[in-house]
Amino acid sequence: MPHAYWVEAELSEVREVRGHCYMELVQKDLRGNTPVARASAKCWKNTWMSVRPRFERTTGQTLHEGMKVLLQVYAQFHEAYGFSWIVSDIDPTFTLGDMARRRQEIIKQLKEEGVFDLNKQLALPLFAQHIAVISAANAAGYGDFADQLEHNDYGFSFQATLFPAIMQGEQVEQSIIAALNAIDEASLSQPFDCVVIIRGGGAVADMSGFDTLLLAENVANFPLPIITGIGHDRDECILDMVSHTRVKTPTAAAAFLVSNLKATSERILLAQESILRMVTQRMEREKLRIASFSERIPALFSLVKTEQQRRIEQLQNRLLTAVQRKQLNSETHLQLLVSRLSPLATQTLMRERHRLELLSQRVAACNPQLLLRRGYSITTLNGRVVHDATQLKAGDELITRFEKGSVRSEVKPPVRQS
Repeated sequence: MPHAYWVEAELSEVREVRGHCYMELVQKDLRGNTPVARASAKCWKNTWMSVRPRFERTTGQTLHEGMKVLLQVYAQFHEAYGFSWIVSDIDPTFTLGDMARRRQEIIKQLKEEGVFDLNKQLALPLFAQHIAVISAANAAGYGDFADQLEHNDYGFSFQATLFPAIMQGEQVEQSIIAALNAIDEASLSQPFDCVVIIRGGGAVADMSGFDTLLLAENVANFPLPIITGIGHDRDECILDMVSHTRVKTPTAAAAFLVSNLKATSERILLAQESILRMVTQRMEREKLRIASFSERIPALFSLVKTEQQRRIEQLQNRLLTAVQRKQLNSETHLQLLVSRLSPLATQTLMRERHRLELLSQRVAACNPQLLLRRGYSITTLNGRVVHDATQLKAGDELITRFEKGSVRSEVKPPVRQS
């Protein structure tokens, strides 16, 4: 095998030692994920120093496990180390095509799951001031972001809480997902308005961690709006696509939050001005309306006064007529009663006089004096007439009245006969 050959393979291992790059190449079964062929490859330092920068500049990524590559190689056999491919060139366009295919597959799956635009449908709060930040703790981008928020031109107050994460290398996916889970738990006691994922100062080649399906699903399904500013100028990564808002840099993310609060402030000021203008216009209209009423009041009062006077006169006339009619009716009724009363009074007086005469005769007939004149007497005991001798007892003093005079007597016990 005296010539150079182009070999298509997947990297199962990549390591750099003293400037040389050592790779393990595999070919997998198309119907599964099982390797069906394996080979070692080496890229010597003098070649690697020119191949690596060109590959990373074109693809935006470093060589890593799982990446598909197209290598120009020639065969080498060493008695001690065996057979291996010696890499003389790497075609970055092949890797770009494979990366694009994988990204399209992830995007397609996200859309089929119905979560691709889910985070974009969330509304960013008007007063987004409590910010959860995912970034490397010592990253310059995080410092720029915090400084931009704290020293904004409008004096707005923000509370940014950092949730540290690894923002480059193979652990990006797991680290950011862990930070999102921490934010979700912390929001139970400290509610946040949104999440900002920022990255600054890292190599452009370390962007592969932001193009994974699992990270995209977590971001798309997150209950808070997520703003990304991971600092790269190439095409959007999948994380940018599924986030609520994508900006280029951490400082741009801070500027976006400041501008959102400034827009809210301007909206409030516009509402204040609108309310003030509407109130002023309404007051002017009411002043004109009151002035118009004021001008119309004298004429209206005169009309009302005339109308009321006319109405009062009508009521007086009606009242006078009603009183006169009532008086006339009462006089007629009174005369009728008088004419009826005289004969009734005469008859009543005669009837009552006759009744008095009868009563007088009865009273005279009951006069005790008449009884006394006839020879009867009346005996009393303690002022009461005695009707029954058995009611008397020895020693009782009796008074007996006659027609002329009276006598006192004392009751004696009965005489026993022998």
